[in-house]
Amino acid sequence: MDVVYSHVCGLDVHKKNIVACIITPEGKEIRTFETMTDDLILLVDWVRMTKA
Repeated sequence: MDVVYSHVCGLDVHKKNIVACIITPEGKEIRTFETMTDDLILLVDWVRMTKA
């Protein structure tokens, strides 16, 4: 199977938290964030940090 995207992120969104999973060629990482603005900014920073 051909690799279409080397870096992907899946989100499981709930009322009080978001579980994010990032898969890269280096491996998989799962983190949980709350849904308050400061935590959403941390989520965005974390996803941006892992891009190629």
